[in-house]
Amino acid sequence: VSTQSTWGLPTPEHTCRQMAFTVTRLARLLPSVRYASTRQRGVHFYENALEAVKDIPQGSKLLVGGFGLCGIPENLIAALKQTNVNQLVCVSNNAGVDNFGLGMLLASKQIKRMISSYVGENAEFERQYLNGELEVELTPQGTLA
Repeated sequence: VSTQSTWGLPTPEHTCRQMAFTVTRLARLLPSVRYASTRQRGVHFYENALEAVKDIPQGSKLLVGGFGLCGIPENLIAALKQTNVNQLVCVSNNAGVDNFGLGMLLASKQIKRMISSYVGENAEFERQYLNGELEVELTPQGTLA
């Protein structure tokens, strides 16, 4: 059986056989693939958000995901508020809004410093900053990303 068409290109049958061979070879290699950031350790699942944040010490730096109010770890933020840990440094796209997102931690004065790119929708943030109660570092959006 010829493996090339009249134009010198592989026939569909040959291409499929070659792909199947390549996929089979890759499948054998996958279990041994390791990434530089992979660590071999046990995985722990927490029963609730409070259990997950209870050991965060005072003065920690938290990198908080999300964009605006979308995709933020709202349950972890609410649990962190319950722990009353303070002097936190939060790095986030924004400072939340009054009483939601990081705004909850601002309202309870648990955040000492905010590093973010947008802070325009939180009146409590503005009040604390203008009164010297909150340190602020504005960072370009692309730098945070």
